[in-house]
Amino acid sequence: MATTTDESRFRSRTSETFTRIREDVISGKFAPGTKLKIEEIARALDVGATPVREALSSLSSDGLVVRQDQRGFRVAEISASEFGELLDIRCLVEERALRLAIERGDSDWVEGIVLARHRLKSSSRTGEFDLEWERCHKSFHTALIAACGSSILLRLCNQFFDENNRYRSIARTSSSDSRDVGCEHEAITDAVLARDADLAVTLLLQHYRRTGKMLQDALIIKAQSSLSDAGTS
Repeated sequence: MATTTDESRFRSRTSETFTRIREDVISGKFAPGTKLKIEEIARALDVGATPVREALSSLSSDGLVVRQDQRGFRVAEISASEFGELLDIRCLVEERALRLAIERGDSDWVEGIVLARHRLKSSSRTGEFDLEWERCHKSFHTALIAACGSSILLRLCNQFFDENNRYRSIARTSSSDSRDVGCEHEAITDAVLARDADLAVTLLLQHYRRTGKMLQDALIIKAQSSLSDAGTS
């Protein structure tokens, strides 16, 4: 009979496995369309097959992984048109979440934003997908909307953030030299802390759409390059 300690360890292994696989999918280590073989992943992570299967099932609910009947799991495919739709919906959801957070946020919410901003500013981005910076970046954006009071909005925003990051990693693009993302974060933070909802929303959506435009351009170029390579092979 399983003990409470055994159950706790199993949940912990499943959670850690979910995090590792999710980060590998988001970072592009597992490319779109890649078949995710449970036994291989289990060996690589030194865990049993069950935590891997549980993690992949959860990721399929988030849209990062696709479950195929009788054929296991694959990493979800990508496309420029799908990304455009994702960006539009993300902006709608985050606008609602941010307006509610500004309306409802208390002193703990304010403190959380200030702390998250400090950690992000203190984190140096060293590569195309710097894991520590990515975690601080996500914590910052999560802190902005943390007080919205809706678990559904928070879940959707978390899902869209991860999907956006996967596209950014696969497109292999970061902010251009002419763009100061740090200043954009500062301006958003100042507007949120001043509880200027209209300005905060405008700045946040501009921030997302600037990145979105670069990603869509990069995805189109990659798609054209793939077609060209296929035509000459």
